[in-house]
Amino acid sequence: MSKMQAVSFQQITKILELTDELNLSREWVEIPLSPESPGSVKKLPNGKLEVVVDADIPFDEWFPTIQEKIQAVIQE
Repeated sequence: MSKMQAVSFQQITKILELTDELNLSREWVEIPLSPESPGSVKKLPNGKLEVVVDADIPFDEWFPTIQEKIQAVIQE
């Protein structure tokens, strides 16, 4: 299995649709175009939410795991 090289527009859209459902402003969500291993969900020093897509796990397997992570981060 090869590593993901870049996050696609469709993947970004899917993440933003999830954050929309959680009532998070798109202005406060950052999604880097370069995936990393491991992926992460964290609050940045400026208060924005950063969602880094995992480079090693197929997106469709990784995506269902992030809602819980996002909810945990925004409740901190």
